[in-house]
Amino acid sequence: MSSSISDSILEQRISDGSAIFGVVGLGYVGLPLAVAMAERAGNRCIGFEVSPERAQQINEGQSYIGDIPSEELAPLVQKGLIEATTDFSRIAECDVVAICVPTPLNSHNEPDVSYMIAAAKDIAPYLKSDVLVTLESTTYPGTTEEILLPLIESNKLVLNENLFVAFSPERVDPGNETWKITNTPKVVGGIGERSTELATLFYSKFIDTVVPVSTARAAELSKLFENIFRCVNIALVNELAQLCERMDIDIWEVIDAAKTKPFGFMPFYPGPGLGGHCIPVDPFYLSWKAREYDFHTQFIELAGRINENMPYYVKTRLMDALNTQGKALNGSRVLVLGVAYKADINDMRESPAISVIALLKEKGAQVHYHDPYVAEYVQDGERVSSIPLTIDELKSADAVIILAGHTGVDYDLVTEHASLVFDTRNVIELNAGDTVIRL
Repeated sequence: MSSSISDSILEQRISDGSAIFGVVGLGYVGLPLAVAMAERAGNRCIGFEVSPERAQQINEGQSYIGDIPSEELAPLVQKGLIEATTDFSRIAECDVVAICVPTPLNSHNEPDVSYMIAAAKDIAPYLKSDVLVTLESTTYPGTTEEILLPLIESNKLVLNENLFVAFSPERVDPGNETWKITNTPKVVGGIGERSTELATLFYSKFIDTVVPVSTARAAELSKLFENIFRCVNIALVNELAQLCERMDIDIWEVIDAAKTKPFGFMPFYPGPGLGGHCIPVDPFYLSWKAREYDFHTQFIELAGRINENMPYYVKTRLMDALNTQGKALNGSRVLVLGVAYKADINDMRESPAISVIALLKEKGAQVHYHDPYVAEYVQDGERVSSIPLTIDELKSADAVIILAGHTGVDYDLVTEHASLVFDTRNVIELNAGDTVIRL
């Protein structure tokens, strides 16, 4: 497709490093993206936040995201490469704007795109001519074209003339020391060929590998497919774990044996439930959208039900284990190890620990927790704090349940002094003794 003079100017500004980047939403996705832009591309980046506290922290060089140390952020702030603001009129300074806001589910497991709509409305009045807008928030196919575009297009901004719009799904894995934003391939799909070209050029400035696809809808579905693939396979192994418990077979041994096959098998592991922003949420986005086409994603919905049931299964297994010791869950003191959704991070988004703890409390258990990464959190309006992992705490607990397998926890101390340990993450050595049960 031929380029107009105006979008050639935008292309030139992206290419020569004079473009100013804007990031809307400085959370787990937006802040790492802004840092990657500034570090690798060397362009000025303005972060837009609705939270004055967050904006102030960024401008002081203080990071609140675990994957971005303050020592990495502060020099970029000092050089003027990154700044944060709550003033959305400054969108007018930006040549490229990336929207990185949450897309959760509502109470009916339906997509909640209200944050994305609010962000689009916030930026729309201030978008300059010759601007590229990308959406990184995970969503269902059609969102970029059907919802975002109408909110930002106007008489002055015409798609693929002086307004360019694309979807490029975030692929952030909190705590992953190997795969970061810059070396994880980036899928890009624009609304129109020229939007795809400019978005590809933009992301290529600071990401090693960019993978363009034909449409924004294809890019949107690619992200859902990635996480549905994981959701379905985790559901399979969670179901097998329940069967193995009845058959008195160690599911972890079965997985270890199966993964020795060098082809045709990929290991997935059972757990107390799904956590993080993506895997528990994304399948429902596609299931909801599929109904618009009179199609029911039965396989995906079944996987969702299996995974959602895991906290209940964990509760039942713990009740049974306590019963074998002549104890009831009601009145028992339960120590939870790890409330983050996975090991060695402080991220509690959709953590299965929240559900498990709530279920245990409903049955009358006295629940306390220890997590070296999560000092405190709020549940049902109540602020709860991590307690020290001491011998006295372990001895006083009727049961210890491991919900996140943080590597810094002294599990030898746990097995030595706890009367009952329920390991849902396979972090305890196999020969730890009869006081340890596994998922």
